[in-house]
Amino acid sequence: MATDLLILLPLLAIPIVLLLLKSRLSASRGTGAAGEKLPPGPWALPIIGHLHHLIGRGELPHRRMRDLARQHGPLMLLRFGEVQTVVASSAEAAREILKTHDLAFATRPMGPVAQLWYQTSGGGVAYAPYGDGWRQLRKICTVELLSSRRVASFRPIRHDEVGRILRALAADADAKRPVNLTRLMATYTVNATVRAIIGSREFKEREAYVRMLKEVFGIVPGLGLPDLFPSSRLAMRVSRMPAQLARTRGNMHRLMDVIIKEHQEFRPAAGGGGGEEEEDLVDVLLRLQKEADFQHPLTAENVKFVMLDMFGAGSETSSSSLTWTMAELMRNPRIRHKLQEEIRQEFANDGRVTEEKLRNLTYLPMVIKETLRLHPPGTLLVPHQCQTPCQVLGYDVPVGSTVLVNAWAIGRDPVSWGDTAEEFSPERFERCARDFKGADYEFIPFGAGRRICPGISMALAHLELVLATLLFHFDFELPAGMSPEEVDLTEKSGVSTVLKTDLLVVPVPRVPVPSPAD
Repeated sequence: MATDLLILLPLLAIPIVLLLLKSRLSASRGTGAAGEKLPPGPWALPIIGHLHHLIGRGELPHRRMRDLARQHGPLMLLRFGEVQTVVASSAEAAREILKTHDLAFATRPMGPVAQLWYQTSGGGVAYAPYGDGWRQLRKICTVELLSSRRVASFRPIRHDEVGRILRALAADADAKRPVNLTRLMATYTVNATVRAIIGSREFKEREAYVRMLKEVFGIVPGLGLPDLFPSSRLAMRVSRMPAQLARTRGNMHRLMDVIIKEHQEFRPAAGGGGGEEEEDLVDVLLRLQKEADFQHPLTAENVKFVMLDMFGAGSETSSSSLTWTMAELMRNPRIRHKLQEEIRQEFANDGRVTEEKLRNLTYLPMVIKETLRLHPPGTLLVPHQCQTPCQVLGYDVPVGSTVLVNAWAIGRDPVSWGDTAEEFSPERFERCARDFKGADYEFIPFGAGRRICPGISMALAHLELVLATLLFHFDFELPAGMSPEEVDLTEKSGVSTVLKTDLLVVPVPRVPVPSPAD
């Protein structure tokens, strides 16, 4: 978005200056069409609206929106270019949007760039418009792809990949050199998720597929200049995003066609056997495409975009959450040592961590909850769109407006979390029964309502196993001369909000790492 704006701003500079000489326009004059009572907001500029409040201030959008909400209220109406955007920054506002009026906000905004990306496919699960087709895909994901039983079937993959991490850490520990934990977490989640999606077989295009996935998730549909000014042909012409999307989309389809073809050939060659424990996610989708009698046939396009959604649910969120958790633990040695004590007591007689016994731990879930409260993977969640007239907190939400829920601000709201809202304190969940499954609107890192993220169980499986295993086998120290207070928690925006600076640690072996044959 910033790159596109830099292209357009010189073209807008003269009319903006002329209009500014006349007046500052207010974004909220209290009423809209037919006497609507619109949410308040800060003053706006001609043409670009409120973009100047977010760009060029050195703050990420979720932080700046939190600051604006403190001035203008927990429900604001902003205008980004031509797009009206309602921002919710309190638990009560989120409750009305995601529960009271859930159906009114159940669809996703589909701007020109997103339309170019998805074309006629309708998308996968995350961004597809609400309707019968989406409900069918959602059911496939919850029942067939991301159920607890299916996630458990991928347990051998997770154990195998976490074993690779342990051996890599052991090698670096012998050399007494710092390890880039950020990259290590990303490598684990990518490998484990890709193996769950396309299988453990050695596909010819595996590495190309991984590179393509990273390229796809480096482009976020809906943030380009054409989406800010959808009526402007000039915006589409000067933006670089359409050409980049077309190129990436072509590469994606070519690679996924190869993967699908190899799966179709492998099953008959293998006699079509194998139970659920041998099926990867592509196998499941192709089986359902062939066997299931759906009202809306499962197309090849659906399969490809669901594969992308599965990668996002299993990799992007898990990788960022793992890194944030370890960063907070390095910054808070007392909490790290308390967690290690619990883990080592539980698995002392086993010599290794197994998923079956993770449910016996009590402090680890608290640490994960606290990380997700302070560092939700999607700070503003996936956007919603208002489809029917309704009121939130007594204000009329314009039909067609984009709706953002600031989960980051809600998780740090002193009204819900007290004076220690900004502190990393897992013990707060000893006294608080709030969970992130969608029922507690003070704590919605995965969203809530009918569009809640279906990949929660997959993300938790990664988080619990990796954290417990690393902290069982190793102590971790900061590089020489670095104090806990110097661990940098500065954020960088992307598909997920991640650490701006890679997390470097020095592993110190404590429990022998099992060999691959064990």
